[in-house]
Amino acid sequence: MMIVDAQVHIWGANTPERPWPSWGVAHRPEPFTAADLRAAMDRAGVDRAVIVPPSWEGDRNELALAAARAHPDRFAVMGRLTVDPANAARLPGWRVQPGMLGLRFVYRPEMTWLYDDSAEWLWQGAERYGLPVMIFAPGHLPALDRLAARHPGLRLVMDHMQLRREKDAAAFVDLPDLLRIARHPNVAVKLTALPCYTDDPYPYRAVHDHVRQIFDAFGPQRSFWGTDLTRLPCTYRQAVTLFTEELPFLSATDKEWVMGRGVAEFLGWALPA
Repeated sequence: MMIVDAQVHIWGANTPERPWPSWGVAHRPEPFTAADLRAAMDRAGVDRAVIVPPSWEGDRNELALAAARAHPDRFAVMGRLTVDPANAARLPGWRVQPGMLGLRFVYRPEMTWLYDDSAEWLWQGAERYGLPVMIFAPGHLPALDRLAARHPGLRLVMDHMQLRREKDAAAFVDLPDLLRIARHPNVAVKLTALPCYTDDPYPYRAVHDHVRQIFDAFGPQRSFWGTDLTRLPCTYRQAVTLFTEELPFLSATDKEWVMGRGVAEFLGWALPA
């Protein structure tokens, strides 16, 4: 079974040549490199990882792309792009960049583009050029639902199950909206960072029922395991075995899809021969 982590971050040092935003210095004081990630994957038995460049480095993709070029069998990238119509011209060639699979966005309170037409160029372009979009916008699932309906050819991935940054029941307060959006066949969900959303110890049985509801709604081909490794409260290996050993409702075939095949096919990352 091929195991693909649907989200990890790597980042470089904070230097005058590549300065971080001021808040990022306190957030992540030490680099986490592609070499660090490869070593962690080898120890945990993870074959591939989708690298998402972190926000504390700004909208830059070069470190992630360099990792994917150096190790195309291990890494691919969902890149960051500023939501500015001036960037529309970049979309036709976005996947020409070696290792680039699509786009990833984090929606913040000061933004408006989920509620007006200011990002219509982005959704139309992503749909036209076959660019899957990962998005983290907790609290905004109704807007994402409307977006999925308006652009049925746009492949949308719900990051971290769109959970609030809370614990247990408070984190899953929007679960009915997440289950509702699963009716759109162009929408998938990342079951990522799950241990971060509960105070229950491993194997986190307090949230198993929530995971089962999500899995039942989206199915094995649109439910993607992953970790957001660098903020896990458990070991990388435990994040793997949580799904491979501790969720009895997943069949062997389900695990093949959830643990890697599903995200690879949805993002268009070619499977090994």
